[in-house]
Amino acid sequence: MEKEIITALALGIGLAAATGFRIFLPLLIAGIASRLGFLPLNEGFQWIASNAALGSFGVATVVEIIAYYIPFVDNLLDHISTPAAIAAGTVISASILPVDSELVKWITGLIIGGGTAAVIQGGTSALRLGSSGATAGTGNFLVATGENVAAAVTPVITLVIPIIMALMILGTFFVVFKLLIRRKKKRH
Repeated sequence: MEKEIITALALGIGLAAATGFRIFLPLLIAGIASRLGFLPLNEGFQWIASNAALGSFGVATVVEIIAYYIPFVDNLLDHISTPAAIAAGTVISASILPVDSELVKWITGLIIGGGTAAVIQGGTSALRLGSSGATAGTGNFLVATGENVAAAVTPVITLVIPIIMALMILGTFFVVFKLLIRRKKKRH
């Protein structure tokens, strides 16, 4: 049971991190993985693999990817997508956690999945804002391309190697945290 929970948490962290890059692509990948039998979803979350959800996620993915290539629309989308990424990270984490209590499942999903998505989304928003300021938005296509690749690769790797992916993401958080502390100390 412990191994099952650890694996589910690792999957939740990796999939939620991907929703911080793009909201719909990781949900689409999770739905396809579930449909193919690679990702078991909790009762009540099978809708993620339904035809209607996969079609909706597919259309939303295409629209989201295209919109992030439009300068300044991408910055606007960052403000809108932050709460949506948190919600998507929460749902995708809660959908795989093997917990009987609905309250514990949703609270854990929010903390683990929503928190992970928020950190990634915040980082990419800051990166895009910096790119917009430095290049007047002309360099943002590079940021968008990197995010698109990360949103596609992260969930696939997470499904294949969930614990390694979770450790890589947590390691990245640790490195960023250390750099922020070091930067803050230099200012003072």
